[in-house]
Amino acid sequence: MKLIQLPTQAFEQRLKQELEENPALEGGKEESDDLDDDFDDMYEEETDNESITADDINIDEYLSDDEIPDYRTRANNYSADDEEKTMPHAAGVSFNQYLLRQLDTSYLNNEEWSIAEFLVGSVDESGYIRRPIADIMDDLAFTQNIYTDEKTIEKVLRLVQELDPPGVAARSLEECLIIQLKRKKLTPGIERAIEILERSFEQFSKKHYKKLIQKHGISEDELREAISEIEKLNPKPGGSYSGNNRQVEHVVPDFTIRIVEGELELALNGRNAPELHVSREYNNMLKGYKDAKKKTKSQKDTVQFIKQKLDAAKWFIDAIRQRQQTLFITMNSIMQYQKEYFLTGDERNLRPMILKNIADDIDMDVSTVSRVANSKYVDTPYGIKLIKIFFSESMKNDQGEDVSTKEIKKILETVIKEESKKKPLTDDKLAAILKEKGYPIARRTIAKYREQLDIPVARLRKQI
Repeated sequence: MKLIQLPTQAFEQRLKQELEENPALEGGKEESDDLDDDFDDMYEEETDNESITADDINIDEYLSDDEIPDYRTRANNYSADDEEKTMPHAAGVSFNQYLLRQLDTSYLNNEEWSIAEFLVGSVDESGYIRRPIADIMDDLAFTQNIYTDEKTIEKVLRLVQELDPPGVAARSLEECLIIQLKRKKLTPGIERAIEILERSFEQFSKKHYKKLIQKHGISEDELREAISEIEKLNPKPGGSYSGNNRQVEHVVPDFTIRIVEGELELALNGRNAPELHVSREYNNMLKGYKDAKKKTKSQKDTVQFIKQKLDAAKWFIDAIRQRQQTLFITMNSIMQYQKEYFLTGDERNLRPMILKNIADDIDMDVSTVSRVANSKYVDTPYGIKLIKIFFSESMKNDQGEDVSTKEIKKILETVIKEESKKKPLTDDKLAAILKEKGYPIARRTIAKYREQLDIPVARLRKQI
């Protein structure tokens, strides 16, 4: 179950770890040997020195805990609700390290450097410092033994705010946008944008355009130019970093779906199907023990170790084969269930589909389907998609037919896209329009879908 849950890149790391830890496991093709026969014959033989049976060889007693593969100790304790917590991250410099390296060229005394380092450490993943200067001053005193004043911290903060990316270390969205504008070459439009943000940020954020025109004595075109400059800015200067403040890695699709002569073809990423085999060297060791005329206690201990490693290697190979089979069968079922979508790319053709639909089709547990859907990507003719997006609940249209909530969301998104931006549609009006199209949906449901689509309320969609 753990292996099934891993996406391609994490699976490759797990495979690499197993190859490094188990010398009996090797990559590449290898002719199969009668390994099982060797095991059976080896434990049945008797010698002049002693008789060795399977009961004599207790691997758990022989090996220390740290020599037992970790999957052995956790497999029986694994809960269906558990999730893989570790995900691989792309190698690179962390956001905080990137900022600190820029500070290396600054002329700071020891105290200022310590303050700057503390401020950089307070920058969150979006690029903001969201704590009051007074709190930072207290923390410096208690944790760093640095007793300073707010004026000094403000001075160092302004220096940190000069670092790249522009807008970093701001304490609010307003300050973040103003910092970015002041880093640009000043033009009448940029100067006007700075003035609006400094004097009327609340009215700007609420899109009270008529009040802005009156307050600043500007024309509609001048306001439009200022807003255009603001819209070019980055509200989250730290947004290129995520997770443990590291840069986002590229997605590697686990499956590929192609249309060939009007039919769908599914392929599993080859990186999920490695060629593995049991080490011939370890197999030869077993044969050597089997052929030995005299078997000592030392040899018995050695074969215990060899058998444990061989068992672990065979288990891992079988687990990978099962993983490949489960991934392919599950994705194939999803592909066939959503055949119309994969042939057309039209999200309105997505059928209502829940985990149980697929689980029943392939006769597997819902938790298994969930592990495949939640962490895997598929490369389609319409782009790389997270598999879980193909799942959705169903609703009844005015004809009593089941329709996917994704289909309804797509229609809602289209209606909003085509609305007049000078007079955006309220949720009540959107509900009325969808009802006319055959989808009787309550206003609160419209609001929920709109929020899930990350679409703001009508007032905030208004443009001049």
